[in-house]
Amino acid sequence: METVAGTRRWWIVGLAFTAIMLNYVDRQIIALLKPMLQNEFGWSDRDYSHMASAFQFCAAVSFLGTGWFIDRIGLRRGFAIGVAAWSLAGMAHAFVTSVAGFVGVRALLGAAESIGTPAQVKTAATYFPPEQRSLMLGIGNMASNFGAVAAPLAIPPLALAFGWRAAFLIAGGLGLVWVIVWLAVTPRTGKTATDAPAMDAPATAIPWSALLRDRRQWAVIAAKALSDQVWWFLLFFMPDLFHRMFGLSQGTLGLPIAFIYTMAALGSLSGGILPTWLLSRGVSLDRARKGSMLVYALLILPVPLVILTGNAWAAAALLGLGLFAHQGFSTNVFGMTADIFPSRMIGTAIGIGAFAGNLSGMAMIEGAGFSLDNGYGYAPLLLICGASYLVALLLIHLLVPRLTLAEPGAVRVMPMAH
Repeated sequence: METVAGTRRWWIVGLAFTAIMLNYVDRQIIALLKPMLQNEFGWSDRDYSHMASAFQFCAAVSFLGTGWFIDRIGLRRGFAIGVAAWSLAGMAHAFVTSVAGFVGVRALLGAAESIGTPAQVKTAATYFPPEQRSLMLGIGNMASNFGAVAAPLAIPPLALAFGWRAAFLIAGGLGLVWVIVWLAVTPRTGKTATDAPAMDAPATAIPWSALLRDRRQWAVIAAKALSDQVWWFLLFFMPDLFHRMFGLSQGTLGLPIAFIYTMAALGSLSGGILPTWLLSRGVSLDRARKGSMLVYALLILPVPLVILTGNAWAAAALLGLGLFAHQGFSTNVFGMTADIFPSRMIGTAIGIGAFAGNLSGMAMIEGAGFSLDNGYGYAPLLLICGASYLVALLLIHLLVPRLTLAEPGAVRVMPMAH
């Protein structure tokens, strides 16, 4: 029979899953309502790109602090503060009408939502032993996809029935409810033990100078920068791609997008199962991680064929395969980070990597606005999507030729070659 501590651990994991799901609902609302808002306010594609870039830039800068913040004050308080802040920022969208106003609230949302990624990875590292983390990270990484599936199914009908402001207010309100439940369920540091090997205790300061001299950190940076640019581009522009290329209306684009993110969710789960299965068969950590990443890097190669198809569901199948591969790859990047860094450094390490991923995502989004406004369409962007993951894996291998499990609590630097 499961202990009370074990039961609470699963409640915490479930709540973390729900928070990341809400995180992705909040950030995707504006993409789903782009045609409606563009008609009402007369935005150009560049205006929309600037809004998306404001989100990306503020999220990127904030990642440099939120990973440290989670490590420094602990998961319980840090996660609650982050979810409350992003929920209020999401609700603020209902009260602005100008391009500048939307840029401002997108910036606030991006800054607050940056807490989600380090909190997700730290939850797995805090409450599960190393042999279970890949599977937990795979399940956790599915949360973003559940949010991305739920949003296109729920948000457009909600906006058509009650207006676009209601969509922002309801989604943000759910986040505030989450904060109350999280604080009620999670134990105060040091007062209620769990069966996790590491408690949610505040850590001493982590010197960034040491991390930035570490080849492991640069492997995480390269992986996040080259893979996240694809995710952010598709998250913000996929509804527009279906509207522009296939003429899908606000009310009909939900199903193919939901299908794509369902595939992405399966990719997250597979990204946890595949390395876990390989490790159980005696494959080394290095080969299990890198071999899994290679599979996903090859699966995403056909994505540029979207530009050759005239059928929305054929495009959805290709993009679904691409995001299946992205999420499988991404789950292994998170797993790699949890493997090669001690738990007290994980939030900071993944935060620095996510900073790089958001900057590259911002560059990709601005490039999309330029490409669309100048008549180049989606072709150059889809070609970048197909090639990014093999380049990322090559850089990981060059920077860390052999992945090894960090000693618990150790702070070891793998210096850059001179």
